[in-house]
Amino acid sequence: MKYQPLTREEVRRVIDGRGAAPRVPVLLHLWTDAADFGDRRPAVDEIMGNYPQDVQVVYWHGPGLFEPPDDDPTYRWANFARPAGFDERAIDDRAVITDWAQLDGILADFPSPDYAGLFRDAAAPDGRYRLAHWWYCLFERHWQLRGMTGALMDFHLYPAEVHRLYRALTDFYLRMIERAADELDADGIYTTDDLGTQTGPFFSPATFDEFYRPYYAEMIDRAHRLGMHFWLHTCGNVELLLPRFIDLGLDVIHPIQKYAMDEGAVAARFGGQICFWAGFDVQQIIPWGTSDEVADEVRHLLDTYHRPEGRLLLSAGNAIKRDCPLDSLRALYATAFDYGAEVVRR
Repeated sequence: MKYQPLTREEVRRVIDGRGAAPRVPVLLHLWTDAADFGDRRPAVDEIMGNYPQDVQVVYWHGPGLFEPPDDDPTYRWANFARPAGFDERAIDDRAVITDWAQLDGILADFPSPDYAGLFRDAAAPDGRYRLAHWWYCLFERHWQLRGMTGALMDFHLYPAEVHRLYRALTDFYLRMIERAADELDADGIYTTDDLGTQTGPFFSPATFDEFYRPYYAEMIDRAHRLGMHFWLHTCGNVELLLPRFIDLGLDVIHPIQKYAMDEGAVAARFGGQICFWAGFDVQQIIPWGTSDEVADEVRHLLDTYHRPEGRLLLSAGNAIKRDCPLDSLRALYATAFDYGAEVVRR
């Protein structure tokens, strides 16, 4: 292996803006699953095996929608059986909570964040930055439970119910954050909330201020008080929300989505105020670009976001799938590491 993983302290320093590491930290493994490549899996395994991931990710075992694990019959979001035909609907059209009258029962029987199996697969610390991760925070969990149409209408028709749900979710997450500090000695918390469409947020900044700011403030503050960073993946164009997240103290933002946001304008306006976890485009460049175009885009991203004080990580913008040519994947990894070392030496 040509490169060794960066240390825990090196990555922490980059995120804090206290100086660059010997190269830009890379987290491409996080968004690349060799199993997705079918019969090309051995070649993808070989490519990935030639490079490290600079962060050790620990996945949390969160509750399922309806079916609990064998060791805890109450560890699920809904306290009732899966409705007939639920899985036949499109994923954003499925509603677990079809009537807000169900909320009282759900909250009375809410899963416990002290579930014993939360970190059952956690590997031992290995010297890398340790990142505790769960999918779906507030908006994503909301529309998962209410369906997308229902969730977007709820802000206007059922605001009290939305706050009750977000309060319960936030309390759950706050305890999970505490456990990540106590049981994992985690350096950071990483969650997801896709708040943007291709052209702008799903809702107005005023809606964010009312329904999201107070709960995100609690989670980010809890992580900080426990000595951890808070990372957020949020797809789409969220430029209108970036000043709010910076004000809340968010440490790391991903991916600044290509073709939805202007990375040059975003870097110029917000560079140095937050750590950009730059996400390489997987909608157009990965499937359709040549390997040279892939390498050029990696260099463009590193040149755009790099600051002498750090504040830059590099990854894919979302999952890299089987539509990625192997030569493009090789170029992505090689340029990320080689040029990521060159750009910090300037």
